[in-house]
Amino acid sequence: MRCGLFLIVTLLIATTAAAENWGQFRGPAFNGSSPEKNLPASFSKTKNVVWAADLPGASAATPAVWGDRVFVSSTDVETKTLVALCFDRRNGELLWRRDVGKGISQDSRSNYASPSPATDGERVYFFYGTGDLAAFDLAGKEIWKKNIQSDYGAFAFLWTFSTSPLLYDGKLYLQVLQRDTAVSGRGFTDKKNESYLLALDPQSGKMLWRRVRPSEARSESREAFSTPVPLEAGGRKELLVVGGDDLTGHDPETGRELWRWGTWNPTRIGHWRLVPSAVAGDGVILVCAPKRDPIYAVKAGGKGKLTKNALAWTSAENPELSSDVPSPAFADGDFFVLSDVRKSLARVNPRNGSIKWRLRTPGTAKYEASPLVADGKIYIINFVGTVVVVDANKGEILNEISMDEPANDAVRSGIVAAQGQLFIRANRKLYCVAK
Repeated sequence: MRCGLFLIVTLLIATTAAAENWGQFRGPAFNGSSPEKNLPASFSKTKNVVWAADLPGASAATPAVWGDRVFVSSTDVETKTLVALCFDRRNGELLWRRDVGKGISQDSRSNYASPSPATDGERVYFFYGTGDLAAFDLAGKEIWKKNIQSDYGAFAFLWTFSTSPLLYDGKLYLQVLQRDTAVSGRGFTDKKNESYLLALDPQSGKMLWRRVRPSEARSESREAFSTPVPLEAGGRKELLVVGGDDLTGHDPETGRELWRWGTWNPTRIGHWRLVPSAVAGDGVILVCAPKRDPIYAVKAGGKGKLTKNALAWTSAENPELSSDVPSPAFADGDFFVLSDVRKSLARVNPRNGSIKWRLRTPGTAKYEASPLVADGKIYIINFVGTVVVVDANKGEILNEISMDEPANDAVRSGIVAAQGQLFIRANRKLYCVAK
């Protein structure tokens, strides 16, 4: 009996030690991957469901999970408010709800609750397309709150602004890559709007610095919905910012631009807004040009204005390798590229861009949520809430699972893995599933 109890305790300790948090958009390694193991390939709205929680409205934000807390950004369609929610990871109980902003949308494509929350296990930060940014402790007590539009000017975007905040190295970062002129009555009309990278003190919300990011892009091509991504390579820390026809690397301490590569838009087409965030792996940085254009792999460690010699490869000769909305993932030494416009999922060698396997995504609905790679599997979800589980090594579909009911809103929230569980957000439900 003692040996049996010892074995059980040892297994529990090992399981707990291996458990990983998912603190913000694109996960613990900022690349869409998780080291979690023993994740299910088979589940449904009832099978392998630990719990399911009702949500007051739709949102494209991915949940953030830390310990026994699950943080969810959402709209409330009844009260027309933007809300911050915290659930108990163990049983799905709603621990607290805080109203952060008013109004839920400005267009029919998306809503203000698209940015994902971020947490470091001490505080959690919720940001919305209205510019509302609020910090809470894990018990739901508001620590500080501000509005980025009130502080730095109205967002000059044709569509709803939706970059997620980044917590990294003791700072909270936001990027605002926008038009230089007003659009639909939004933005300054008496002077040019500036695109910028912003660093805040997470404890107080105080601005640490604001760095203007210039761009030669025109009109809508200046708009970016990507999120800054940290990179540590060659003994140097930097922030990767993509949008406005360019990829730039910045010093996290000051925001100073270290290098710049571009452009995939030499003729300065004016409607190439950018959605996917950059992802780094094996010495290269992957960025996706808009619409149906190629993917570019830029060598890490650059300085100054980079030329085409900085490119490791492009997918120009392989037009199927492209992504307009989902951010690629990096895991197990390879990139995983989900294409909403080419209706495909591919595993790609980071060194030369060769495709190890590629499959066509099933069904007719679009896949705009970014992929999760964990436990040798890839999890993707489409507009109608169908989850597709793919064997990451063979490129074979293991399962197709409907996790939503017909609705007016499209499901755009990526699946996340944390603490041995999957968290799947449908329009009005949050599911926690596990073996």
